[in-house]
Amino acid sequence: MDQPSFFSLDGPLDVAPGGGQVRAANFAGLARVARTMGRDARGIVERHGMEARVLTDPESLIAPQQLAETFEYCSTTFDDPLFGLHMATLQDPEVFGCVTALCRAAPTVRAGIRCLIDYLPVVHAPDCEVVLIEGRETAELTWLVNADIGVNDQANYQAAMLNVKLLQAMGGPGFKPSWISLSADSRATDVPELEKLLGCKVMSRSNRNSVAFPVHALEQPVPSANRLLFRLLGSYLERVRTAHSQSMVDRVESYIRGSLASGNCAIERCAEKTGMSVRTLQSRLAAEGARFSELVERQRETLAKAHLAEGRLSLDEIADRLGYGEQTSFGRAFKRWTGMTPQQFRASR
Repeated sequence: MDQPSFFSLDGPLDVAPGGGQVRAANFAGLARVARTMGRDARGIVERHGMEARVLTDPESLIAPQQLAETFEYCSTTFDDPLFGLHMATLQDPEVFGCVTALCRAAPTVRAGIRCLIDYLPVVHAPDCEVVLIEGRETAELTWLVNADIGVNDQANYQAAMLNVKLLQAMGGPGFKPSWISLSADSRATDVPELEKLLGCKVMSRSNRNSVAFPVHALEQPVPSANRLLFRLLGSYLERVRTAHSQSMVDRVESYIRGSLASGNCAIERCAEKTGMSVRTLQSRLAAEGARFSELVERQRETLAKAHLAEGRLSLDEIADRLGYGEQTSFGRAFKRWTGMTPQQFRASR
């Protein structure tokens, strides 16, 4: 007989962004910066077709073009030609999502960069491609966006600083970039500040964006390496990557499992998370013979049975985790599903 698992996840904790989407985490700190400049950040993001919650919910999904245009607008409005760089100095690499924790838990810098390459497009920005170029003496971490989003100098400034911070976290106190190349059209008068903040020589108007460093640094151990976390989080992110090829029903069920306990499980929110309108989502589900409300009921029944069989949570706690306002509502629903009360089901187990 199989032994019970030490722990399990029913699916991804959140729906990963799809093509043409990026997490709104890049806006971390924008409200504070705008306030110091006497501006309203809410008005800025709404001007670019986004809701105000993108300022406080890093998991909100936006279009890469909206991010780039907002940063360029802020650069002009705040009269700050290095706005993206200055934003990133106030941020940390967690902007990239949980892939950052995986990189910091990796055994070596090379392994950490491999994780960034594999999973940044999965959990943060599907249209962003990260590449490691190894030379005889120098390695380069390069990045590009596989979509036409117009001018994105400020977004590249932000990416340069965040990538340097992540490499420093993996490489330890002695890590120092050799040089940085940027496609941004930087003014000559801005280069000294770029080099001061990034800590190395900066070449602008380049044909690629990259951070260069000594190639031997790839084999350095990561100071915060954690074998257990590396294995657990790596396995989880691989599951998220696999979920990208799943059916629409699978993706919606993953969303439902992750949102029931928050009390925010709604088709409108699910549609946003999957990057489509409610009508399109309904059509996609119908093509697979499913309806959103039926999937919610099915997931509630499955999770309720699992919690009751496990016997660890009280009925009130189970009701709360399934998004019911009170235990009586949960009890009525459970009897409708199974013909038994939750107490009877638990006793039978």
